[in-house]
Amino acid sequence: MDSITANAKTWLTDFFDADTKKEVQHLIENDTEELKERFYKDLEFGTGGMRGVMGVGTNRINKYTLGKNTQGLSNYLKKVHGNTDIKVVIAYDCRHNSDTLSKTVSEVFAANGIQVYLFSELRTTPELSFAVRHLGCQAGIVLTASHNPPEYNGYKVYWADGGQIVPPQDGEIIAEIDSLSFEDIKFEADGGLIQLIDKEVDEAFFEASVSKGSFGAKGKDDFKIVFTSLHGTSITAIPEVLKRAGYNNVTIIEEQAKPDGAFPTVESPNPEEPAALAMAIEKAEAIGADMVVGTDPDSDRLGIAVRNLKGKIELLNGNQTMIMMTKFLLDKFKDKGLQGNEFVASTIVSTPMMQQMAKAYGVECKTSLTGFKWIGKMIKDFPDSQFIGGGEESFGYMVGDFVRDKDAVTSTLLACEIASDAKASGSSFYEELINCYVSFGFYKEKLISLTKKGISGAEEIKQMLIDFKENPVDSVQGSKVVWIEDYNTSTAKNVQTGEEKAIDLPKSNVLIYETEDGTRIAARPSGTEPKVKFYMSTNATLQNAADYKSVNSQLDAKLEGIVSELNL
Repeated sequence: MDSITANAKTWLTDFFDADTKKEVQHLIENDTEELKERFYKDLEFGTGGMRGVMGVGTNRINKYTLGKNTQGLSNYLKKVHGNTDIKVVIAYDCRHNSDTLSKTVSEVFAANGIQVYLFSELRTTPELSFAVRHLGCQAGIVLTASHNPPEYNGYKVYWADGGQIVPPQDGEIIAEIDSLSFEDIKFEADGGLIQLIDKEVDEAFFEASVSKGSFGAKGKDDFKIVFTSLHGTSITAIPEVLKRAGYNNVTIIEEQAKPDGAFPTVESPNPEEPAALAMAIEKAEAIGADMVVGTDPDSDRLGIAVRNLKGKIELLNGNQTMIMMTKFLLDKFKDKGLQGNEFVASTIVSTPMMQQMAKAYGVECKTSLTGFKWIGKMIKDFPDSQFIGGGEESFGYMVGDFVRDKDAVTSTLLACEIASDAKASGSSFYEELINCYVSFGFYKEKLISLTKKGISGAEEIKQMLIDFKENPVDSVQGSKVVWIEDYNTSTAKNVQTGEEKAIDLPKSNVLIYETEDGTRIAARPSGTEPKVKFYMSTNATLQNAADYKSVNSQLDAKLEGIVSELNL
């Protein structure tokens, strides 16, 4: 505790503002536990950049921690680019303090002689990714904490290709940041280097989204959509993109349309959770809508609900949405004539059905670690290959490569194209999903996410992963474990034969079991939240659509059995 207190006292110098010093002094004198939580470590970059609770301290998001990030990034940009004119674009979402923190970040860049394009108001993350290349910038920043609770904010760094930073760059940037003290931050900006942007970039982004997400779907006039931005940024883009693409029958949930970092109508602004879309689903049932779409605060992820076989609105999971979007895109590419260099992409914890479907089309499915930065990296790493589309189970999808991160704006349009076309042809989004199960195998997934906050929570998560690795299960629901994939050691081992294979991906704290019947169980800590996640996938053959109900029930029962076996 002495070292923590000493660390906190470094924030009592004249470099820090009066309010900061007053709060630190109060914590030292009155609240040692809170002092410990705020100063026991520095916030770190995870799979989605830096994300944390806002407040005073090294383990919090504030003007000093973000200022230090920005000073380190400024130094790194100058090392990489020398004396050339360096340009950075910055966007921010609806969260508390995002506007003021983005201004601070802008000022630090400008104080270092770097040209800054700052969006005049909140904008979506996919538009920021697009803007990096559109404006010819060397880097981009978005201030967001995605779907985290209201007390969080964050800082994501993008490189010149429009994708998030990846190794070794992220490590080099972190080393630059770690070499600095807070007193090294330059806050005195050259105001002439900060330029506000808005409509010109908006126009280019909307045009690109409509171009990449439209495929001449039929039945648009007869297709009813209910849309909610869940108090986030997508209100600035999705209604306009849908309108330009010809969807005029769109009902917006007005109670959730105003951007608000308190997210007053939902417990969590996470479209993965049915409760977040409850208001939109209720409206859809009332007006007889065909589809519900809801997006997270920075509009990179989307949740879709469609009418099931009973005519009720049902929320699909990220794997189901990804399968439908990829199948649709593959069909369009096949119609034009596949060239043999195309690929789709997914992640190691997403449904194996992506590989099965890609194989059926003769198209490669590249698989990455969790996090869209890895999918963006694939596009850069394989310049002679054409990226069709790709996604991950956590409700993110990317259409083509004009945006290099998950993009709920264009993906929303694509989902509407699929559903509208299906309806006009006498089918539905849901029925087409079942047809995919018949064609490529019925894969069904389940996610268990356990929240463990604070220092003790971090230790608990660490121990759970150790236990999962050191005490492996022999079988899952009667099917023997064959492979154990340890991404920490980059090794996959066949526990029945002793065969070992190298895993050609960066090291990551992920462990996956695979059984004889293709059941997969993955465990990993979240890179951006105090959570440990368990991903389960199982499968069966579906002979025809008529058998869907009974096979679906069998897979549900099997997944529940897995949860019970693992004591989750």
